[in-house]
Amino acid sequence: MYPESTVGCSFEECSATAEWLLSRTEIRPLVGIVCGSGLGGLAEMLKDQMAFKYSDIPNFPQSTVHGHAGRLVFGMLKGKACVCMQGRFHLYEGYPIHKVTMPMRIFKLLGVETVILTNAAGGLNQDYKVGDIMIIKDHINMPGFAGNNPLAGPNDERFGVRFPSMSDAYDRELLQLAQGVGAELGFGDFLREGVYCVLGGPSFETIAECRMMNRLGADAVGMSTVHEVIVARHCGMRVFALSLITNQAVMDYDSQEKANHEEVLETGQLRAKQLERLVSNMVTHIEHNNNDA
Repeated sequence: MYPESTVGCSFEECSATAEWLLSRTEIRPLVGIVCGSGLGGLAEMLKDQMAFKYSDIPNFPQSTVHGHAGRLVFGMLKGKACVCMQGRFHLYEGYPIHKVTMPMRIFKLLGVETVILTNAAGGLNQDYKVGDIMIIKDHINMPGFAGNNPLAGPNDERFGVRFPSMSDAYDRELLQLAQGVGAELGFGDFLREGVYCVLGGPSFETIAECRMMNRLGADAVGMSTVHEVIVARHCGMRVFALSLITNQAVMDYDSQEKANHEEVLETGQLRAKQLERLVSNMVTHIEHNNNDA
């Protein structure tokens, strides 16, 4: 029997949701994309769109955050069948962690093989600038240290193994592909690679917390993505993730700067087009690699 916090997230319920979606669209996605704060424009790039409001999808949570549209969009991106989440779910919205990550399991049951996640993050690395795009090479899962892991509770072998490895959470081939595509597009000046640290939110980090995370080796901090990555890898999907550095984390007690969500959305608008180009060009190459396989 599943604990109360996993109700609505069982294999049978995820399968029912996937079947409901597949019966209403002819798109059979191989790539799943998750849009972060202010980055929903990725979904608008899809051709032959079929969109579903989260509120209309059985068992699906609903996004409550400004900058997250709350739609699941199916379509074609550079000839590749994709499904795109315009708006994700966060622990700070009050959802159990199993509900936050449920869409990853639905992606798997839709036939998705590669997941691309984007987020807005604060820069901890002092060499980073607002507007930089960071390819995530690894993560630090702070809620996980406290036992809040999306795989806690009974394990269903139909999704994946009890103890999945996370040393290869971020696909190295896709990391190299992103660097190559970024270089071709001339993004070298603002394309970084680093470690993302997740916190629960919704309050932004204290100065002491920022200093601690920086010393632990984190380059950026945010409130999403890691939980989804864990579940996507548990399901056997390849994962690639990007952070848009929308603000510089405050590390100095004499600073007058304060983090705020409006700044996050504004930076998203300024750099969104480049991020969309990077992701769409990557999708083209992922298709090419699959065809060669």
